[in-house]
Amino acid sequence: MKTGVPSWRIRRQLVEKARPSVAYRNQRSAAPTELPPVLNDYDLRLIGEGKHTTLYRRLGAHVTQVGAERGVQFAVWAPNAEQVSVIGDFNRWNPNSTPMQRGGEHGVWHTFVAKLPEGALYKYAVRGGGQVIEKSDPFAFQTEMRPGTASIVRDLAGYSWTDEEWMGHRHRSHHAERPMSVYEVHLGSWMTGSNSGKQGFATYRQIAERLVEYVKEMGYTHVELMPVTEHPFDGSWGYQATGYFAPTSRFGTPRDFMYFVDHCHENGIGVILDWVPGHFPRDGFGLAGFDGTSLYEHDDPRQGEHPHWGTKIFNHGRNEVRSFLLSSAMFWCDKYHIDGFRVDAVASMLYLDYGREPGQWIPNRFGGNGNLEAMEFLRNFNHLVQTYYPGVLTIAEESTAWPGVSRPAHEGGLGFSAKWNMGWMNDTLRYLQRDPVHRRFHQNDLTFSMLYAWSENFILPFSHDEVVHGKGSLLEKMAGDDWQKFASLRLLLAYMFAHPGKKLLFMGNDLGMWHEWNHDRPLDWELLNHAPHAGVNRLVRDLNRIYQQTPALHELDFVPAGFEWIDCSDADNSVLSFIRRGKNSDDFVVVVANFTAVVRGPYRIGVPIAGRYQEILNTDSSVYWGSNVGNMGRVTTQNIPCHDRPCSLEIGLPRLALVMFRHEAK
Repeated sequence: MKTGVPSWRIRRQLVEKARPSVAYRNQRSAAPTELPPVLNDYDLRLIGEGKHTTLYRRLGAHVTQVGAERGVQFAVWAPNAEQVSVIGDFNRWNPNSTPMQRGGEHGVWHTFVAKLPEGALYKYAVRGGGQVIEKSDPFAFQTEMRPGTASIVRDLAGYSWTDEEWMGHRHRSHHAERPMSVYEVHLGSWMTGSNSGKQGFATYRQIAERLVEYVKEMGYTHVELMPVTEHPFDGSWGYQATGYFAPTSRFGTPRDFMYFVDHCHENGIGVILDWVPGHFPRDGFGLAGFDGTSLYEHDDPRQGEHPHWGTKIFNHGRNEVRSFLLSSAMFWCDKYHIDGFRVDAVASMLYLDYGREPGQWIPNRFGGNGNLEAMEFLRNFNHLVQTYYPGVLTIAEESTAWPGVSRPAHEGGLGFSAKWNMGWMNDTLRYLQRDPVHRRFHQNDLTFSMLYAWSENFILPFSHDEVVHGKGSLLEKMAGDDWQKFASLRLLLAYMFAHPGKKLLFMGNDLGMWHEWNHDRPLDWELLNHAPHAGVNRLVRDLNRIYQQTPALHELDFVPAGFEWIDCSDADNSVLSFIRRGKNSDDFVVVVANFTAVVRGPYRIGVPIAGRYQEILNTDSSVYWGSNVGNMGRVTTQNIPCHDRPCSLEIGLPRLALVMFRHEAK
């Protein structure tokens, strides 16, 4: 049964200018002595079953009308609190001034404050566990700019969306058969602003204009934003969130973020959010110990504390917590038209012993290490998002061999749309970090991925995680002198686009950055003034164009029919050759990659059809700062059988390069 989530056709609201944020004047009408409950029987039943997915419409702070008075309705879940008050500028942050009423046994406290304007600051003063703690609103739509931690009353109505065409067609997209090239972005360091009031951050609107221009020029299909949910510490990059319903104030207001998404959609670019439903920080103003007890987290530290990150772990077995998290996911789809979620650290959710030694974890009821409650939550999350918002992607960052992450729940899977292929990424980078002289002994690092390529719907990621914490940039990882490093980076990027799977590149990877990413400084855009870096950038732009215009490179990414080896065993030359196919059997491309610093040629490969083949890509082209060894644009087959095929091509194979050929139809 649907829970009232509106379709895209009725989301558009009348334009209403937000009233300025002002302090309340310490003069207010008395609230009614008895307020109607904010949760009805149907709400309570859904919460009790862990299935309420629109709690953001009930809890939190909502500008509303009660009788003849207009003001703000506050509601917060704190079942074990002795007393809860709402505090703010309007009552001089006095915890005794505006007490809230407890509505029945479900533990929701609520009150109405008349004449309180949008933009007012507030918190909850929660008395429990022998102390009074000031807490931010878990359902706040906006919060103060850090280091402030107050919530802000914000009415999300009033933005006039212009993405009807995008939203009207999104549900028809079959992502498995379409090109998907994702540009992963950290908004705080992609570009900086001159607004000193925002401590040097550019705004969502400023970033939207520049980012969309760049993404369109480069040919990416989606942007993936590292978490924009509110977070207190810049150095967490957003992965320790305190506001699951609030875009961070670092870059502006909720309406500014709506504009960001809207502008992306107007230009044909999807927006994916990093979302963290596994853990949250210990900060005293946040979710931890919210009502004096372990409310959102497990009480037992063997279940409720993450040993690696020093964070609290959500209690996915508690129905109210599941409703909170599911409501967060539905909220971003409903209010912000988000096109996908990349769920962070799924492995840490699935394994009870993740990062723990024997004796530091509690087995499940069957004695195993699988987190049964988290599995159920993830299946529910995927089902709800994909049912109510067809076309919205759910993507797992899952670093183990857990089976069926991107398989439907009825087949025993978790139901994600896709999964990051961390194994392919690690194997490929390890191979290219080796001296080319030694690569002949490690050919399996490249070929192993095809043994499991169809077990999941894979995305091939070169993400932020690969260019931080002393790992070096992609360019730094490559073996050899400077020329070889750039050639190897171009080879690596082209190999990713040729390999089955959707694509993801972190910002800066397409510039050939020398140093690893630093969240405190912007990208080195000036590198584009230098030919080697400009060559890498132009290659990525051409790869995106070829990838999108060539069905054989994306239509059958997730099924075996889309790939066949020509020769995977030429380890002595460190050469791989294969064919990518589209749904039309005549639509195919031939890919040959030379992972050594030696020109191979003439080099013979078998092909399925006789005739002329156009060289549609050569990473050694001089336009990419290569040495321009190639095949003069095309080559013709010879009637010499090879690799169990009736005819063959004799090609020039540049050093540390990938070439790609397409058969020219008569």
